[in-house]
Amino acid sequence: MIQFRRATCDFCGVCVGVCPVDVITLTKLDLIVDHAACIDCDFCVDACPSRSLSQDSPRPRSKKSRIREVA
Repeated sequence: MIQFRRATCDFCGVCVGVCPVDVITLTKLDLIVDHAACIDCDFCVDACPSRSLSQDSPRPRSKKSRIREVA
């Protein structure tokens, strides 16, 4: 599950742009992840320039296998 740290976020939107399943919504004051639809690819975590996103659970499958499932 993706965790969000509002205090360090500059709301740049990079995470929204890299999400392959469009489950991140950005507002002026918040970032919302649809955890039920998230495939835990961690693209948003890797792309976040302010390190405001993190993964709090172990990755059960490889990133490539999760992306293949979406494609």
